[in-house]
Amino acid sequence: MNNYRNPGFGGFSLFPPVLKNLLIINGVVFVLQFLLNNMVIGELPGWYVINKWFALNPISGLDAAGMPYNFQVWQLITYQFMHGNFSHILFNMFALWMFGMEVENMWGSKKFLYFYLSAGIAAGLLHLFLSPLLGGGAAVTIGASGSIFGVLTAFALLFPDRLIFLYFFIPVKAKYLIAGMILLEFLLVDSANSGVAHLAHLGGALLGFIWILADPSINADIKRMFKRNPYQTNKPKNPFGSMGDMFKKKDKPIEDATFYEVNDKNTEQSFSQKEIDAILDKISHSGYQNLTEHEKKILFEASKKMR
Repeated sequence: MNNYRNPGFGGFSLFPPVLKNLLIINGVVFVLQFLLNNMVIGELPGWYVINKWFALNPISGLDAAGMPYNFQVWQLITYQFMHGNFSHILFNMFALWMFGMEVENMWGSKKFLYFYLSAGIAAGLLHLFLSPLLGGGAAVTIGASGSIFGVLTAFALLFPDRLIFLYFFIPVKAKYLIAGMILLEFLLVDSANSGVAHLAHLGGALLGFIWILADPSINADIKRMFKRNPYQTNKPKNPFGSMGDMFKKKDKPIEDATFYEVNDKNTEQSFSQKEIDAILDKISHSGYQNLTEHEKKILFEASKKMR
């Protein structure tokens, strides 16, 4: 897939291709889930079969039917496109469009797709391995929230001062709003029976943060915090420096140019433009007063010939 740059709207698209396809795929999968939920597949409920093969299953344990969970590697991708109900997919897709639109327009489609899927994988892995350690009950996991928290983190670092209107009325800078959301997820990690995979959300956010720091092509505010100011010097400022300058001998800023009589054959000599340029450079760096007598004579003779 080639990187995307839409010529319309000055290179900006409201629905760049990867974002548009993600919205369509999530919508189609949700409709299929709705249709299969009430069906029977091989004497098993449709929802059970879908979850067993495509939702993110725990690595060990027994499901609600008393059968071992069926973890498969591909579930780290497929679970990202499944949702539990209409409000779940509605809010996830709205957040994906709202924040992912600008990230894809800035990065290009190929990079955004890799980032989105990587955030979902990181979210799933963190949830799989840390949730049992924190006493979380074993259950299948579905939803694009982990991937979207990665997108939210990227947006906050790329556009930290962008105003987001909370409830369409209250303006909040992106860096404060999204940082607050991540902090809330961290505080809710202990809510093992809440039915929300808070660790997955944190995993996606963590991947977004690491991606921004590791990618040399991204210039985000958080990266500039770790860079040394190129205008800052290591030499400490002397508080008595200005007082000492009062007693220093100051160079004369202007020196009267001496008139040379060039009618003498000894002073009439050939000189090149390269010599004149070198003399002018010396004047710009150290001043006319630092020229040698020979250089002053060459300069004077050159100015006379130009006149």
